[in-house]
Amino acid sequence: MTSRLYRILLVIVAAILIVLCAAVALTYWLVGPSLECARPSEGPVRPGWSTRTVASGDLERCYHLYTPPDHDPTRTTPVVLSFHGFLSNPNSHATITRWHQLADEEGFLVVYPQGTSFPQRWDAGETWGASDVDDVQFFIDMVDDLSAAAAVDQSRIYVNGFSNGGGMTVHIACQAAERVAAIGSVAGAIVSMEDCSPSRPVPAMAFHGTSDPIVKYEGGDLEGWLLRWAAGLTSAPSYFLGAEDWTAAWAEASGCDPAAETIPPQGDVWGIRYTGCEQDATVVLYTIDGGGHTWPGGMPIPFVGKTTYDIDATEELWDFFQAYSLDD
Repeated sequence: MTSRLYRILLVIVAAILIVLCAAVALTYWLVGPSLECARPSEGPVRPGWSTRTVASGDLERCYHLYTPPDHDPTRTTPVVLSFHGFLSNPNSHATITRWHQLADEEGFLVVYPQGTSFPQRWDAGETWGASDVDDVQFFIDMVDDLSAAAAVDQSRIYVNGFSNGGGMTVHIACQAAERVAAIGSVAGAIVSMEDCSPSRPVPAMAFHGTSDPIVKYEGGDLEGWLLRWAAGLTSAPSYFLGAEDWTAAWAEASGCDPAAETIPPQGDVWGIRYTGCEQDATVVLYTIDGGGHTWPGGMPIPFVGKTTYDIDATEELWDFFQAYSLDD
């Protein structure tokens, strides 16, 4: 082998190793526990990104916080908490949803909580979550921790999530409705409504694609053997409610008029709205024709279907949230 060919082979091998290392690092950044949680911030909140930890149960839990640059610490501020999906983390969820970018324009605080186990997940009911984890209590502890460091408007705490995080959002509204002004779910893996008894009607907005390959629009079992294996559900049931079924059930629990209004199509998106609800707690579902397991208007996610840009779930949810306050 000539020295020139040897050098070429070394360059090729080095390039392959660099690509593999970069792929592993990127994968960990997207799905692994956040490295920032090992260096948590303390004291009052400061503009920009910070990472905070809080004791919840017997565990130390972590969340990422984004504070807009013009934040006034003397004025109470709304908070949006956005829960990542299964096989995700606060970093990738922030990249997909961009809540922090909207916060720069609108002036609210953004919290991206981190789940537990590996792959990371939320205790959204039944077989999901570790047996020793209470994620509803984590939500309460997290809000209390943030409230001790910032002037939080307790009447304007809004919760949303993607996939398993959408199911967690609904679970929080079922168990801690008195702490939440309104909720949002995108491609929500909503497990059940059997044990759901909110202490008050909670306004809700949901988004779901008709071609979601993981959480089917019409409901059913978790799709994909690899996901079932990663979730530890190879033999346990993992049934999710259909998007329209859940919306109707939530509207019924909120005392809404059973006849839904139709929201006119905009591109590949159409919707229904339940009104006449107790305490004006409107319930809305946006359906994305051909949409996949994705966040409308957000960063596309490979291999899970189409991402629509005919509607932006982040902006639409914020517009919806602003109409609701626990003070009202």
